[in-house]
Amino acid sequence: MTTQNVTIPALSGGSFSAYLAVPSSQPRAGIVLIQEILGVNNTMRQIADDYAKAGYLVIVPDLYWRLESNVQLDADDKDQWAKAVELLQAFDVDSGVEDLKATLSFLRQYPSSTGKVGSVGFCMGGKLAYFMATPTDADANVSYYGVDIDKNLAEATKIQKPLILHLSGNDEFVSPSAQVTIQLGLKDNPLVTIYRYEGVSHGFSRVGSSAYRQEAAELAGDRTLAFLKQHLG
Repeated sequence: MTTQNVTIPALSGGSFSAYLAVPSSQPRAGIVLIQEILGVNNTMRQIADDYAKAGYLVIVPDLYWRLESNVQLDADDKDQWAKAVELLQAFDVDSGVEDLKATLSFLRQYPSSTGKVGSVGFCMGGKLAYFMATPTDADANVSYYGVDIDKNLAEATKIQKPLILHLSGNDEFVSPSAQVTIQLGLKDNPLVTIYRYEGVSHGFSRVGSSAYRQEAAELAGDRTLAFLKQHLG
């Protein structure tokens, strides 16, 4: 496996950086890995490396580039978490989705790409992975504890490719009522699979953080890999 930073032309002008992890053999498929509110930090790069070791071509775009480039924050540092929340509040979702479309195109055209590309996103990226299932042609999408999905269920009618939602039972940013709204709103969609993990909070899959819960993280990870293998190769 090798890693490098690459530059992607933005659809609206300008360009942004992305972390690219390339497997040592011909990739199974591609994955656009979508950041939490913490930026493209060590956690996101480690996840990218792990997927690359599993045979995927993985790219993590810097979606904060219009606000501040190279953001790398720690969820367990109070001041850094506060900065992450400020960046989230200033972040323009529509521009982020456009950048993800550009990233999707970049990865499909990468020399070793099979052409099949999905997305996996966490937190803010979990919401964006949900959007990847609606206005883009990503081949499969996985959302970990995505925020505000309950407020965007009108988009669900546009879902054309398989989608997994991993919900945290005790998510402090997605209330129980919001989770019920999500489950009721998507229960009749055959393309959507929802898994709920009882007793875990937001960020349960974030290795090395206080939120990490190994059993739930490993179960979600196994389900994600099986899903990606089924739909991407």
